[in-house]
Amino acid sequence: MTLRYLRLAIWLLALAGTVQAIASAPKREFYQLKIYHVRDANQKSRLETYLQKAYLPALHRAGIKQVGVFAPNTGADSLLYVLTPFKSADQFSALSETLMKDKQYVTDAADYINAPFDQPYYSRFESVLMQAFATMPTLVTPGLTGNRTDRVYELRSYEAATEKLHEAKVAQFNNGELDIFKRLGFNTVFCGQVQAGGKMPNMYYMTTFADKADRDAHWKAFGADPAWKTLNSLPEYAHNFMRADTYLLHPTAYSDY
Repeated sequence: MTLRYLRLAIWLLALAGTVQAIASAPKREFYQLKIYHVRDANQKSRLETYLQKAYLPALHRAGIKQVGVFAPNTGADSLLYVLTPFKSADQFSALSETLMKDKQYVTDAADYINAPFDQPYYSRFESVLMQAFATMPTLVTPGLTGNRTDRVYELRSYEAATEKLHEAKVAQFNNGELDIFKRLGFNTVFCGQVQAGGKMPNMYYMTTFADKADRDAHWKAFGADPAWKTLNSLPEYAHNFMRADTYLLHPTAYSDY
């Protein structure tokens, strides 16, 4: 075999390995974050009964096993966050049809579905559709073992001034920030790039901690980490967000994680 053909054979083997790796890599999930606004404790109680007894069981029957339901740690009763992972955008698009074909759901959710105009289960809800980051293509449930009621689930969003700067923030996560989170034990649940929502261009991610003191200690270590300081000083990541919002949450008793 000549050197030319040997090089060609090596290239073809490498190409085959790359194709196989791409084919076997997990597909990037899609996430829906629903943020329910409720006006009082009674409305919140009714909504939570619906979520626990009808909505989550129906999602489980549809093959969606890890649905997170969270409330603010501030004691405010006006919000509920529901995070649902989907294998594809098509699965997300078909959700309403899937639910209405589920006879058990239609029975369990009858009061919710047929609620009169003056007795709704919420004041309104927001819906944010995201696609998982390339370096974290699927949701990971946190491996926390402490008291569930003490846990802090930190949801963050980063809005950018332009699409280009937003892509730079996503790239910063993919090119090192997520690795630092993993090394420091941040228990990242998901990272999602917003595809449709009220605040764009934007991204969300969620990290989890045993309690508030554990959360504060992790962020102190992150801020002092040499690798983070180096990464964040690179000029390509300058000004890659203009607004960061932080929401400290806790899981409801019926949340899947």
